[in-house]
Amino acid sequence: MGVDLYGNKTQLSIQDSIDELGELALSAGAEVIGALTQKLRRYSHYYLGQGKLEELKELIIENSIGTVICDDELDPNQQQNLEKVLEKVKVIDRTALILDIFASRAQTREGRLQVELAQHEYLLPRLAGQWSHLERLGGGIGTRGPGETQIETDRRLIRNRIIKLKKELKSIRTHRNLYRERRRRSGVDVVGLVGYTNAGKSTLLNTLTKAGVAAEDKLFMTLDPVTRKLQLPNSKQILITDTVGFIQKLPTTLVAAFRATLEEIGETSAILHVVDITHPNAAQHVSVVTEVLKNLGVNQSKSIIILNKVDLLSSSASIEDISILAPTRIDNDDGTPVNIVSAKNGTGISELLNSIQTILED
Repeated sequence: MGVDLYGNKTQLSIQDSIDELGELALSAGAEVIGALTQKLRRYSHYYLGQGKLEELKELIIENSIGTVICDDELDPNQQQNLEKVLEKVKVIDRTALILDIFASRAQTREGRLQVELAQHEYLLPRLAGQWSHLERLGGGIGTRGPGETQIETDRRLIRNRIIKLKKELKSIRTHRNLYRERRRRSGVDVVGLVGYTNAGKSTLLNTLTKAGVAAEDKLFMTLDPVTRKLQLPNSKQILITDTVGFIQKLPTTLVAAFRATLEEIGETSAILHVVDITHPNAAQHVSVVTEVLKNLGVNQSKSIIILNKVDLLSSSASIEDISILAPTRIDNDDGTPVNIVSAKNGTGISELLNSIQTILED
């Protein structure tokens, strides 16, 4: 369920955002029963307004729903209030859902540590809600009830774990920086693959380098950086790095935890921005990715926009037709080079390699 605030400017419409939330839920293994949206001037203490809350209760009873997912990050009080009024129904938000997907996808030690750090930092301010079922037990020794005692214990344990995770990640980051410095001294160019989740980055990496990276039609299939060698038409060897895909409302705890990984993009010689040309929100996806990179301080002056999945468009559409279509799908006012490809069947790959070679020579 989602709330559309008056005057709130987001990249996607409320309906598109809810559709994306449904895709995230499916990626996490959930069955999507229905969706509710509401337009409000401000979020209520229950996230939704009273009338829509009653509608939600009816939907839950009629369909025996066990979990409700909110499209925005709930504050701890909103989550507690919703769970109290909905009874026996688990309430999570978009952030918790994305963290759950990341936890299931992380393969390397660094990836797992980063996800765990993000999960703990998300959970810490929400511990009171985890122990709300103990409130009825009343006071214990002194003036504190057993629930409060347990909360303090849990807070200490989580804070200690966060400190340990940050220390381990700092060590990994130091090693990564040393490797990056050696790579810089070697003079080898590195290009970075970026894009909205499920734009086809991993498939493109496989097509360009025969990397054999897992690539499925699912959200967030790549979490851990993958770097492979790529030979250009002039026989020059470069490196190409695939990283985690982006999404609107990307949790701040996740961005912070994955900062070391995302910084890999900032050290590249050029950016390859992969876009799913078939997606109706392609332009918004470009804006989301561009904004995240900007916030990370990534220089995007040397970039190529790669319009991928051209094979899914009309079979009668020529590259020339799609070139005319492209400006209606994405904003390219800054003159960033555009290549049209199919990572799946190889269309446009030779032209893309030439474009990469040209941008690195500039």
